[in-house]
Amino acid sequence: MSRRNPTFVCQNCGAAFSRWQGKCEACGEWNTLSEEGAERPAGIGRQRARGRMFALEPLAGAAHDAPRLPCGIAEFDRVTGGGFVRGSVLLVGGDPGIGKSTLLIQATAALARAGHRTVYISGEEAVAQVRLRAERLGLRDTAVELAAETAVEDIIATLSEGKTPRLIVIDSIQTMWTDMVESAPGTVTQVRGSAQALIRFAKKSGAAIILVGHVTKDGQIAGPRVVEHMVDAVLSFEGEGSHQFRILRAVKNRFGPTDEIGVFEMTGSGLREVANPSELFLSERDLGQPGTAVFAGIEGTRPLLVEIQALVAPTSLGTPRRAVVGWDPSRLSMLLAVLEAHCGVRLGAHDVYLNVAGGMRIQEPAGDLAAAAALVSSLTNAPLPADAVYFGEVSLSGAIRPVAHSAARLKEAAKLGFNRAILPESARGETTEPGLKTVDVASLANLVADIAALGKERAPAKIGRQSR
Repeated sequence: MSRRNPTFVCQNCGAAFSRWQGKCEACGEWNTLSEEGAERPAGIGRQRARGRMFALEPLAGAAHDAPRLPCGIAEFDRVTGGGFVRGSVLLVGGDPGIGKSTLLIQATAALARAGHRTVYISGEEAVAQVRLRAERLGLRDTAVELAAETAVEDIIATLSEGKTPRLIVIDSIQTMWTDMVESAPGTVTQVRGSAQALIRFAKKSGAAIILVGHVTKDGQIAGPRVVEHMVDAVLSFEGEGSHQFRILRAVKNRFGPTDEIGVFEMTGSGLREVANPSELFLSERDLGQPGTAVFAGIEGTRPLLVEIQALVAPTSLGTPRRAVVGWDPSRLSMLLAVLEAHCGVRLGAHDVYLNVAGGMRIQEPAGDLAAAAALVSSLTNAPLPADAVYFGEVSLSGAIRPVAHSAARLKEAAKLGFNRAILPESARGETTEPGLKTVDVASLANLVADIAALGKERAPAKIGRQSR
């Protein structure tokens, strides 16, 4: 009998090596290689089976929309594209304690109330623990079927009996193991093998499966990236522990948009849908304070107004600090360089702190104008108008570039009582709302001059305090 050579697999990226080494050559991480057994191959020397022929279909043909099953939670259905597709597999990731299990037990209970069979498989908690959570959420009377099991073959054999479930939750995929793989649960090989077996069952039976995934310290879903390619949708459940807001974001979706978000509020009775996120994010604004600007953004098809806060303070360090929460740090560095090169704003001797209020994370470049306005407002001690919103992309030349969906941004601002919008000059022809005044800005230097003019009366007092 031939001796099996050991295989060392990186637990961060899934790369395989024939010998152990301290650093993974693929991803650069240290101490992530562990010995694992490969999937059991077919017998060596066994005659290969001849492949069977299958029919090829033409590209032209009738296209039918995939049938969907709404779960009854409007924000969840918005992110998935209208509901769960039969035979689809979704991967949901998020930080520990963010509320993934709470959201999914509410979704399964909503479908159970509608008369559908739903199954919740927990690999991390006992059945009694899941029942306690359901009782706290007021869902104990729903017909959700529970089990605490980690063997994939046993789960598939149990779910294959009787009526096919419409929704199956596996919490979590890192705790599952299959006999087809010779390694410990949670390793890259086991996660890949278990996910492949569950996906094969979903496609064969037509049941929708939700896999819960752990995340790393960088916020990425733990395990091999090939699992994200295998599933039909990848959802990220985001939020800050100090805030009650939670964001469900679609990272990948084969059956719907990939830029939609769902907004929830964590309460004592579970997650509550937020129908008007803009009003909630702006409910605790500090009116009349320098360094705050309201950004009119777009998340998918939904306009969203959030507050951007900035603090520019003199530093005593040789290298000033640049701290960002909720925005791209590299984009802040670019914006600071444009302000210094084209607007004469010297920030080399100042610490810069930028924060998006409410735990929201902004990814579109349209927030450049609002961030720049907040930074200049904090530096010059000039409060921005409380009834104004900002949106626009800043180029490296200092010009304000147009952004999409200007009409939807203006409509949301007018609905929440804002009277002024500072936007790119090229958006002048966009439809405006009654009672909303638009101010066109061609370059970032013009915006800086306007804000500096607002704070020229307060600037001498600030300089005097600093000199003393």
